[in-house]
Amino acid sequence: MSKTQAEITIYITQYCPYCVRAESLLNAKEVNYTEIDVGAQPELRGKMIERSNGLSSVPQIFIGDTHVGGCDDLFAAESAGKLDGLLFP
Repeated sequence: MSKTQAEITIYITQYCPYCVRAESLLNAKEVNYTEIDVGAQPELRGKMIERSNGLSSVPQIFIGDTHVGGCDDLFAAESAGKLDGLLFP
């Protein structure tokens, strides 16, 4: 039986090492996610800032309705054993 995965959105820019690191963890978890490059689509940066309650740094990661935060926050959730619960509610 396969698990149902939460919807994941990650806002990134090109050449962002934290974005690459966060995506590497998501890839290692073998989950699908939507990548939004706010460098290539600057009109979407406002939506990211609104969704993240004013944060403008990248990455900004959303899993379902939860704003996880940035790369360090994603890895902290993994270290605390909470990431899988977010990914597969």
